[in-house]
Amino acid sequence: MCQTTILVVDDELFFRRLFARFLSEDGHQVEAAESGEEAISRVNQGGVAVVVTDLVMPGMDGMDVLRHCRSLNNPPDVILATGHGTVETAVQALKNGARDYLVKPFNPEELRHVVRICLEQRRLLDENTQLKSQIELFQRGQRLASLLDIERLFSETLDALLRELGGGRGLAFLLDNIATAEVVAQSGLAENEALLLALGLLSDLDQLAQIRLLQRPDIPAHLPLPDRVHSLYLLPLHHQKRVEGVLVLLNRVEEDFPRPLPVDNLHYLLEQAALGFVNAYRYQDARRLIHTDDLTGLHNYRYLQMILDQEIHRAQRYGLEFSLIFVDIDRFKEVNDSRGHLAGSQALREVADLLRRSVREADLLFRYGGDEFTGFLTETGAEGAAVVAERIRRTIEAHVFFPDSDHPARLTATVGYATFPQDSDNQQGIIDLADRAMYLGKEIRNVVRCARDLKS
Repeated sequence: MCQTTILVVDDELFFRRLFARFLSEDGHQVEAAESGEEAISRVNQGGVAVVVTDLVMPGMDGMDVLRHCRSLNNPPDVILATGHGTVETAVQALKNGARDYLVKPFNPEELRHVVRICLEQRRLLDENTQLKSQIELFQRGQRLASLLDIERLFSETLDALLRELGGGRGLAFLLDNIATAEVVAQSGLAENEALLLALGLLSDLDQLAQIRLLQRPDIPAHLPLPDRVHSLYLLPLHHQKRVEGVLVLLNRVEEDFPRPLPVDNLHYLLEQAALGFVNAYRYQDARRLIHTDDLTGLHNYRYLQMILDQEIHRAQRYGLEFSLIFVDIDRFKEVNDSRGHLAGSQALREVADLLRRSVREADLLFRYGGDEFTGFLTETGAEGAAVVAERIRRTIEAHVFFPDSDHPARLTATVGYATFPQDSDNQQGIIDLADRAMYLGKEIRNVVRCARDLKS
Protein backbone atom coordinates (compact mmCIF):
# COMPACT_ATOMS: atom_id res chain seq x y z
CA MET A 1 0.00 0.00 0.00
CA CYS A 2 1.26 3.49 -0.83
CA GLN A 3 1.99 5.23 2.46
CA THR A 4 0.63 8.70 3.27
CA THR A 5 2.19 10.86 5.96
CA ILE A 6 -0.16 11.85 8.77
CA LEU A 7 1.00 14.13 11.57
CA VAL A 8 -0.48 13.54 15.03
CA VAL A 9 -0.21 16.55 17.33
CA ASP A 10 -0.99 16.24 21.02
CA ASP A 11 0.74 17.32 24.21
CA GLU A 12 -0.18 14.00 25.85
CA LEU A 13 2.01 11.02 24.99
CA PHE A 14 -0.85 8.57 25.50
CA PHE A 15 -2.98 10.06 22.72
CA ARG A 16 -0.02 10.48 20.35
CA ARG A 17 0.77 6.76 20.67
CA LEU A 18 -2.87 5.72 20.51
CA PHE A 19 -3.68 7.67 17.34
CA ALA A 20 -0.39 6.61 15.72
CA ARG A 21 -1.14 2.93 16.36
CA PHE A 22 -4.64 3.14 14.88
CA LEU A 23 -3.50 4.93 11.74
CA SER A 24 -0.33 2.87 11.22
CA GLU A 25 -2.49 -0.25 11.08
CA ASP A 26 -4.13 1.20 7.98
CA GLY A 27 -0.76 1.50 6.23
CA HIS A 28 -0.16 5.21 6.78
CA GLN A 29 3.17 6.77 7.66
CA VAL A 30 2.54 8.47 10.99
CA GLU A 31 4.69 11.14 12.63
CA ALA A 32 4.06 12.83 15.95
CA ALA A 33 4.57 16.30 17.44
CA GLU A 34 4.00 17.26 21.08
CA SER A 35 3.35 20.98 20.53
CA GLY A 36 1.86 23.40 18.06
CA GLU A 37 5.28 24.94 17.38
CA GLU A 38 6.78 21.55 16.53
CA ALA A 39 3.80 20.71 14.32
CA ILE A 40 4.12 23.94 12.33
CA SER A 41 7.83 23.35 11.83
CA ARG A 42 7.15 19.86 10.47
CA VAL A 43 4.30 21.00 8.21
CA ASN A 44 6.56 23.66 6.71
CA GLN A 45 8.92 20.92 5.54
CA GLY A 46 6.14 19.54 3.30
CA GLY A 47 4.89 16.05 2.59
CA VAL A 48 2.16 15.97 5.25
CA ALA A 49 -1.31 15.13 3.90
CA VAL A 50 -3.37 15.17 7.11
CA VAL A 51 -2.85 16.74 10.54
CA VAL A 52 -4.74 15.29 13.51
CA THR A 53 -4.27 17.83 16.29
CA ASP A 54 -5.55 18.39 19.78
CA LEU A 55 -7.40 21.66 20.14
CA VAL A 56 -6.16 22.66 23.58
CA MET A 57 -2.37 22.69 24.02
CA PRO A 58 0.13 24.94 25.84
CA GLY A 59 1.59 27.69 23.68
CA MET A 60 0.31 27.41 20.12
CA ASP A 61 -2.94 25.46 20.18
CA GLY A 62 -4.84 23.48 17.56
CA MET A 63 -6.51 26.57 16.10
CA ASP A 64 -3.09 28.16 15.56
CA VAL A 65 -1.94 25.02 13.75
CA LEU A 66 -5.13 25.08 11.67
CA ARG A 67 -4.72 28.73 10.68
CA HIS A 68 -1.08 28.18 9.72
CA CYS A 69 -1.94 25.16 7.59
CA ARG A 70 -4.68 27.06 5.78
CA SER A 71 -2.18 29.80 4.87
CA LEU A 72 -0.03 27.37 2.86
CA ASN A 73 -0.25 26.46 -0.79
CA ASN A 74 -1.80 23.00 -1.11
CA PRO A 75 -2.36 22.81 2.66
CA PRO A 76 -2.78 19.54 4.55
CA ASP A 77 -6.25 18.70 5.83
CA VAL A 78 -6.66 19.34 9.55
CA ILE A 79 -8.79 17.24 11.92
CA LEU A 80 -9.28 18.78 15.35
CA ALA A 81 -9.72 16.57 18.40
CA THR A 82 -10.50 17.68 21.97
CA GLY A 83 -11.86 16.40 25.24
CA HIS A 84 -13.61 19.68 25.96
CA GLY A 85 -15.71 20.15 22.87
CA THR A 86 -18.74 22.36 22.54
CA VAL A 87 -20.99 23.22 19.63
CA GLU A 88 -19.40 26.68 19.48
CA THR A 89 -15.83 25.38 19.25
CA ALA A 90 -16.85 22.83 16.62
CA VAL A 91 -18.51 25.53 14.51
CA GLN A 92 -15.50 27.81 14.93
CA ALA A 93 -13.12 25.05 13.86
CA LEU A 94 -15.12 24.24 10.75
CA LYS A 95 -15.44 27.92 9.87
CA ASN A 96 -11.66 28.22 10.01
CA GLY A 97 -11.23 25.37 7.54
CA ALA A 98 -10.96 22.20 9.64
CA ARG A 99 -11.88 19.08 7.71
CA ASP A 100 -13.63 17.54 10.73
CA TYR A 101 -13.99 17.76 14.48
CA LEU A 102 -13.77 14.82 16.95
CA VAL A 103 -14.58 14.76 20.66
CA LYS A 104 -12.46 12.56 22.92
CA PRO A 105 -12.92 9.78 23.69
CA PHE A 106 -14.01 8.54 20.27
CA ASN A 107 -14.20 5.19 18.54
CA PRO A 108 -10.99 4.32 16.63
CA GLU A 109 -13.12 3.49 13.61
CA GLU A 110 -14.45 7.04 13.66
CA LEU A 111 -10.90 8.39 13.39
CA ARG A 112 -10.04 5.93 10.63
CA HIS A 113 -13.19 6.85 8.73
CA VAL A 114 -12.53 10.58 8.93
CA VAL A 115 -8.94 10.12 7.76
CA ARG A 116 -10.04 7.88 4.88
CA ILE A 117 -12.57 10.51 3.78
CA CYS A 118 -9.88 13.22 3.91
CA LEU A 119 -7.44 11.22 1.85
CA GLU A 120 -10.03 10.20 -0.72
CA GLN A 121 -11.12 13.81 -1.19
CA ARG A 122 -7.48 14.88 -1.53
CA ARG A 123 -6.92 12.17 -4.13
CA LEU A 124 -9.92 13.32 -6.14
CA LEU A 125 -8.87 16.96 -5.88
CA ASP A 126 -5.32 16.09 -6.95
CA GLU A 127 -6.62 14.12 -9.93
CA ASN A 128 -8.93 16.99 -10.84
CA THR A 129 -6.09 19.52 -10.55
CA GLN A 130 -3.82 17.33 -12.66
CA LEU A 131 -6.51 16.83 -15.28
CA LYS A 132 -7.22 20.56 -15.39
CA SER A 133 -3.50 21.24 -15.75
CA GLN A 134 -3.23 18.72 -18.61
CA ILE A 135 -6.23 20.26 -20.38
CA GLU A 136 -4.71 23.74 -20.06
CA LEU A 137 -1.40 22.41 -21.36
CA PHE A 138 -3.18 20.77 -24.31
CA GLN A 139 -5.06 23.99 -25.10
CA ARG A 140 -1.86 26.05 -25.00
CA GLY A 141 -0.14 23.54 -27.25
CA GLN A 142 -3.02 23.56 -29.75
CA ARG A 143 -2.91 27.33 -29.88
CA LEU A 144 0.82 27.33 -30.59
CA ALA A 145 0.37 24.78 -33.38
CA SER A 146 -2.28 27.00 -35.01
CA LEU A 147 -0.35 30.29 -35.04
CA LEU A 148 0.79 31.39 -38.49
CA ASP A 149 2.50 34.62 -37.49
CA ILE A 150 6.07 33.66 -36.56
CA GLU A 151 6.65 36.58 -34.19
CA ARG A 152 3.48 35.83 -32.22
CA LEU A 153 4.35 32.13 -32.26
CA PHE A 154 7.78 32.79 -30.77
CA SER A 155 6.46 35.23 -28.18
CA GLU A 156 3.65 32.96 -26.96
CA THR A 157 5.88 29.87 -26.99
CA LEU A 158 8.48 31.66 -24.89
CA ASP A 159 5.80 32.73 -22.38
CA ALA A 160 4.35 29.20 -22.21
CA LEU A 161 7.73 27.55 -21.62
CA LEU A 162 8.74 30.01 -18.91
CA ARG A 163 5.36 29.53 -17.23
CA GLU A 164 5.98 25.79 -17.06
CA LEU A 165 9.31 26.52 -15.37
CA GLY A 166 7.71 28.82 -12.85
CA GLY A 167 9.35 31.89 -14.37
CA GLY A 168 12.71 32.82 -15.75
CA ARG A 169 14.33 34.79 -18.54
CA GLY A 170 14.52 34.00 -22.22
CA LEU A 171 14.63 35.01 -25.83
CA ALA A 172 13.69 33.66 -29.23
CA PHE A 173 15.50 34.40 -32.46
CA LEU A 174 15.34 33.55 -36.14
CA LEU A 175 18.32 32.77 -38.35
CA ASP A 176 18.52 34.63 -41.65
CA ASN A 177 21.59 32.56 -42.36
CA ILE A 178 24.35 31.09 -40.25
CA ALA A 179 25.93 34.52 -39.68
CA THR A 180 22.96 36.63 -38.58
CA ALA A 181 20.23 36.39 -35.95
CA GLU A 182 17.01 38.37 -35.53
CA VAL A 183 15.61 38.47 -31.99
CA VAL A 184 11.81 38.35 -32.28
CA ALA A 185 10.83 37.84 -28.61
CA GLN A 186 12.42 38.30 -25.21
CA SER A 187 11.44 38.16 -21.54
CA GLY A 188 13.38 39.44 -18.56
CA LEU A 189 16.29 40.57 -20.74
CA ALA A 190 17.28 43.92 -22.18
CA GLU A 191 17.34 44.19 -25.98
CA ASN A 192 21.13 44.38 -26.16
CA GLU A 193 21.51 41.40 -23.77
CA ALA A 194 19.18 39.29 -25.92
CA LEU A 195 20.88 40.24 -29.19
CA LEU A 196 24.41 39.67 -27.90
CA LEU A 197 23.48 36.25 -26.53
CA ALA A 198 21.76 35.28 -29.80
CA LEU A 199 24.81 36.30 -31.82
CA GLY A 200 27.08 34.47 -29.38
CA LEU A 201 25.14 31.25 -29.87
CA LEU A 202 25.41 31.24 -33.67
CA SER A 203 28.73 29.38 -33.79
CA ASP A 204 27.27 26.46 -31.80
CA LEU A 205 24.02 26.00 -33.72
CA ASP A 206 25.34 23.50 -36.26
CA GLN A 207 25.55 21.01 -33.37
CA LEU A 208 22.06 21.82 -32.07
CA ALA A 209 20.03 18.92 -33.46
CA GLN A 210 17.83 18.58 -30.37
CA ILE A 211 17.06 20.15 -27.00
CA ARG A 212 20.07 20.82 -24.81
CA LEU A 213 20.22 21.76 -21.14
CA LEU A 214 23.55 23.24 -20.08
CA GLN A 215 24.55 23.73 -16.46
CA ARG A 216 26.97 26.52 -15.59
CA PRO A 217 30.20 24.43 -15.87
CA ASP A 218 29.17 23.27 -19.36
CA ILE A 219 28.08 26.66 -20.75
CA PRO A 220 30.64 27.89 -23.34
CA ALA A 221 32.88 30.55 -21.81
CA HIS A 222 32.58 32.86 -24.84
CA LEU A 223 28.84 33.43 -24.41
CA PRO A 224 27.92 36.95 -23.19
CA LEU A 225 25.60 35.81 -20.39
CA PRO A 226 23.51 38.13 -18.21
CA ASP A 227 23.89 38.01 -14.43
CA ARG A 228 23.53 34.82 -12.37
CA VAL A 229 22.93 32.25 -15.09
CA HIS A 230 23.04 28.75 -13.62
CA SER A 231 21.19 26.87 -16.39
CA LEU A 232 20.78 27.45 -20.12
CA TYR A 233 18.05 25.65 -22.06
CA LEU A 234 18.43 25.62 -25.87
CA LEU A 235 15.37 24.54 -27.86
CA PRO A 236 15.79 24.50 -31.67
CA LEU A 237 13.03 24.81 -34.26
CA HIS A 238 13.71 23.21 -37.63
CA HIS A 239 12.43 23.81 -41.14
CA GLN A 240 13.55 21.59 -44.02
CA LYS A 241 16.15 19.90 -41.79
CA ARG A 242 17.81 23.18 -40.87
CA VAL A 243 17.75 25.08 -37.60
CA GLU A 244 15.77 28.21 -38.47
CA GLY A 245 14.83 29.39 -35.00
CA VAL A 246 15.99 28.95 -31.42
CA LEU A 247 14.32 29.47 -28.05
CA VAL A 248 16.71 30.17 -25.16
CA LEU A 249 15.59 29.80 -21.55
CA LEU A 250 17.59 31.09 -18.59
CA ASN A 251 16.93 30.69 -14.88
CA ARG A 252 15.59 33.61 -12.87
CA VAL A 253 18.10 35.96 -11.27
CA GLU A 254 16.93 34.85 -7.81
CA GLU A 255 17.28 31.07 -8.25
CA ASP A 256 17.90 28.19 -10.62
CA PHE A 257 15.20 26.23 -12.47
CA PRO A 258 13.08 23.98 -10.22
CA ARG A 259 14.02 20.33 -9.89
CA PRO A 260 12.85 18.06 -11.28
CA LEU A 261 12.23 19.92 -14.51
CA PRO A 262 8.78 19.43 -16.15
CA VAL A 263 10.54 17.85 -19.13
CA ASP A 264 7.47 16.15 -20.64
CA ASN A 265 5.44 19.38 -20.60
CA LEU A 266 8.32 21.39 -22.08
CA HIS A 267 8.82 18.86 -24.86
CA TYR A 268 5.10 18.78 -25.65
CA LEU A 269 4.92 22.57 -25.93
CA LEU A 270 8.00 22.62 -28.14
CA GLU A 271 6.56 19.91 -30.40
CA GLN A 272 3.40 21.97 -30.86
CA ALA A 273 5.45 25.12 -31.47
CA ALA A 274 7.49 23.19 -34.06
CA LEU A 275 4.27 22.29 -35.89
CA GLY A 276 3.22 25.94 -35.82
CA PHE A 277 6.69 26.94 -37.03
CA VAL A 278 6.51 24.64 -40.07
CA ASN A 279 2.95 25.73 -40.83
CA ALA A 280 3.94 29.40 -40.54
CA TYR A 281 6.78 28.90 -43.01
CA ARG A 282 4.49 27.08 -45.42
CA TYR A 283 1.94 29.85 -45.08
CA GLN A 284 4.58 32.48 -45.77
CA ASP A 285 5.80 30.52 -48.78
CA ALA A 286 2.24 30.21 -50.11
CA ARG A 287 1.54 33.89 -49.51
CA ARG A 288 4.81 34.77 -51.22
CA LEU A 289 3.81 32.71 -54.27
CA ILE A 290 0.45 34.46 -54.44
CA HIS A 291 2.17 37.85 -54.59
CA THR A 292 5.25 36.92 -56.63
CA ASP A 293 5.84 36.84 -60.37
CA ASP A 294 7.12 33.35 -61.29
CA LEU A 295 9.46 34.52 -64.04
CA THR A 296 11.31 37.44 -62.44
CA GLY A 297 10.81 36.88 -58.71
CA LEU A 298 9.47 40.45 -58.40
CA HIS A 299 6.12 41.22 -56.82
CA ASN A 300 3.10 41.01 -59.09
CA TYR A 301 0.23 43.35 -59.98
CA ARG A 302 -1.99 41.92 -57.21
CA TYR A 303 0.59 42.87 -54.59
CA LEU A 304 0.97 46.35 -56.11
CA GLN A 305 -2.72 47.00 -55.54
CA MET A 306 -2.43 45.92 -51.91
CA ILE A 307 0.72 47.96 -51.23
CA LEU A 308 -0.73 51.11 -52.77
CA ASP A 309 -3.84 50.81 -50.65
CA GLN A 310 -1.75 50.49 -47.47
CA GLU A 311 0.77 53.18 -48.36
CA ILE A 312 -1.82 55.75 -49.37
CA HIS A 313 -3.44 55.41 -45.94
CA ARG A 314 -0.03 55.70 -44.25
CA ALA A 315 0.98 58.71 -46.37
CA GLN A 316 -2.30 60.49 -45.64
CA ARG A 317 -2.00 59.83 -41.91
CA TYR A 318 1.60 61.03 -41.55
CA GLY A 319 1.78 63.60 -44.32
CA LEU A 320 4.23 61.57 -46.44
CA GLU A 321 4.82 61.34 -50.17
CA PHE A 322 5.87 58.54 -52.47
CA SER A 323 6.42 58.03 -56.19
CA LEU A 324 5.41 55.34 -58.63
CA ILE A 325 7.63 54.51 -61.64
CA PHE A 326 6.56 52.66 -64.79
CA VAL A 327 9.24 51.06 -66.96
CA ASP A 328 8.59 49.64 -70.42
CA ILE A 329 11.26 47.86 -72.50
CA ASP A 330 11.47 49.43 -75.95
CA ARG A 331 10.77 47.17 -78.95
CA PHE A 332 10.79 44.07 -76.79
CA LYS A 333 8.57 42.21 -79.26
CA GLU A 334 11.55 42.13 -81.64
CA VAL A 335 13.54 40.14 -79.05
CA ASN A 336 10.84 37.47 -78.88
CA ASP A 337 10.40 37.41 -82.65
CA SER A 338 14.11 37.16 -83.50
CA ARG A 339 15.48 35.11 -80.58
CA GLY A 340 12.48 33.20 -79.29
CA HIS A 341 10.46 33.34 -76.11
CA LEU A 342 13.09 31.61 -73.98
CA ALA A 343 15.56 34.37 -74.78
CA GLY A 344 12.84 36.94 -74.10
CA SER A 345 12.21 35.42 -70.69
CA GLN A 346 15.93 35.52 -69.94
CA ALA A 347 16.05 39.19 -70.89
CA LEU A 348 13.15 39.98 -68.56
CA ARG A 349 14.95 38.25 -65.67
CA GLU A 350 18.04 40.34 -66.40
CA VAL A 351 15.93 43.51 -66.44
CA ALA A 352 14.54 42.55 -63.04
CA ASP A 353 18.09 42.22 -61.69
CA LEU A 354 19.03 45.60 -63.13
CA LEU A 355 16.01 47.18 -61.44
CA ARG A 356 17.00 45.67 -58.09
CA ARG A 357 20.43 47.28 -58.39
CA SER A 358 18.89 50.65 -59.19
CA VAL A 359 16.63 51.15 -56.16
CA ARG A 360 16.96 51.12 -52.39
CA GLU A 361 16.20 48.13 -50.21
CA ALA A 362 13.12 49.93 -48.84
CA ASP A 363 11.66 50.35 -52.35
CA LEU A 364 9.45 47.71 -53.96
CA LEU A 365 9.54 46.36 -57.51
CA PHE A 366 6.75 44.73 -59.51
CA ARG A 367 6.27 43.08 -62.87
CA TYR A 368 3.18 44.88 -64.05
CA GLY A 369 2.69 42.62 -67.04
CA GLY A 370 4.53 41.54 -70.19
CA ASP A 371 7.66 43.71 -70.54
CA GLU A 372 6.33 46.44 -68.24
CA PHE A 373 7.65 46.95 -64.70
CA THR A 374 6.69 49.18 -61.80
CA GLY A 375 8.69 50.61 -58.90
CA PHE A 376 7.25 51.93 -55.64
CA LEU A 377 9.66 54.51 -54.16
CA THR A 378 9.04 54.88 -50.43
CA GLU A 379 8.87 58.45 -49.07
CA THR A 380 10.30 59.82 -52.32
CA GLY A 381 9.19 63.07 -53.91
CA ALA A 382 9.28 64.13 -57.56
CA GLU A 383 12.92 65.23 -57.45
CA GLY A 384 14.11 61.92 -56.01
CA ALA A 385 11.91 59.95 -58.41
CA ALA A 386 13.49 61.75 -61.39
CA VAL A 387 16.95 60.66 -60.20
CA VAL A 388 15.90 57.02 -59.78
CA ALA A 389 14.02 56.94 -63.09
CA GLU A 390 17.07 58.26 -64.97
CA ARG A 391 19.33 55.78 -63.17
CA ILE A 392 17.07 52.91 -64.28
CA ARG A 393 17.02 54.14 -67.87
CA ARG A 394 20.83 54.49 -68.03
CA THR A 395 21.46 51.14 -66.32
CA ILE A 396 19.31 49.26 -68.83
CA GLU A 397 20.79 51.18 -71.75
CA ALA A 398 24.35 50.33 -70.67
CA HIS A 399 23.71 46.64 -70.07
CA VAL A 400 24.73 43.99 -72.61
CA PHE A 401 22.11 41.26 -72.92
CA PHE A 402 22.98 37.71 -74.04
CA PRO A 403 26.73 38.35 -73.62
CA ASP A 404 27.63 34.69 -74.16
CA SER A 405 25.67 34.32 -77.38
CA ASP A 406 26.85 34.92 -80.93
CA HIS A 407 24.72 38.04 -81.08
CA PRO A 408 24.84 40.10 -77.86
CA ALA A 409 22.20 42.81 -77.73
CA ARG A 410 21.43 46.10 -76.09
CA LEU A 411 17.98 47.24 -75.05
CA THR A 412 16.54 50.54 -73.93
CA ALA A 413 13.62 51.45 -71.71
CA THR A 414 11.13 54.28 -71.46
CA VAL A 415 10.30 55.41 -67.95
CA GLY A 416 7.40 57.42 -66.54
CA TYR A 417 6.63 58.43 -62.99
CA ALA A 418 4.06 60.21 -60.83
CA THR A 419 4.20 61.43 -57.23
CA PHE A 420 1.62 61.16 -54.43
CA PRO A 421 -0.10 63.38 -53.44
CA GLN A 422 0.97 66.28 -55.68
CA ASP A 423 0.10 64.51 -58.95
CA SER A 424 -2.82 62.44 -57.62
CA ASP A 425 -4.22 61.59 -54.18
CA ASN A 426 -5.83 58.24 -55.04
CA GLN A 427 -4.67 54.78 -56.05
CA GLN A 428 -6.05 54.54 -59.57
CA GLY A 429 -5.06 58.12 -60.36
CA ILE A 430 -1.40 57.63 -59.43
CA ILE A 431 -1.21 54.40 -61.49
CA ASP A 432 -2.89 56.02 -64.47
CA LEU A 433 -0.62 59.10 -64.45
CA ALA A 434 2.61 57.12 -64.16
CA ASP A 435 1.47 54.80 -66.95
CA ARG A 436 0.42 57.70 -69.20
CA ALA A 437 3.73 59.50 -68.55
CA MET A 438 5.58 56.37 -69.67
CA TYR A 439 3.45 56.13 -72.83
CA LEU A 440 4.11 59.80 -73.52
CA GLY A 441 7.80 58.94 -73.57
CA LYS A 442 7.13 56.09 -76.00
CA GLU A 443 6.70 58.70 -78.73
CA ILE A 444 10.50 59.12 -78.56
CA ARG A 445 11.64 56.05 -76.53
CA ASN A 446 14.58 55.70 -74.17
CA VAL A 447 13.55 58.81 -72.19
CA VAL A 448 12.06 59.70 -68.81
CA ARG A 449 8.76 61.52 -68.51
CA CYS A 450 6.78 62.62 -65.45
CA ALA A 451 3.11 63.29 -64.78
CA ARG A 452 3.64 67.06 -65.08
CA ASP A 453 4.78 66.57 -68.70
CA LEU A 454 1.24 65.41 -69.51
CA LYS A 455 -0.12 68.91 -68.77
CA SER A 456 2.26 70.56 -71.19
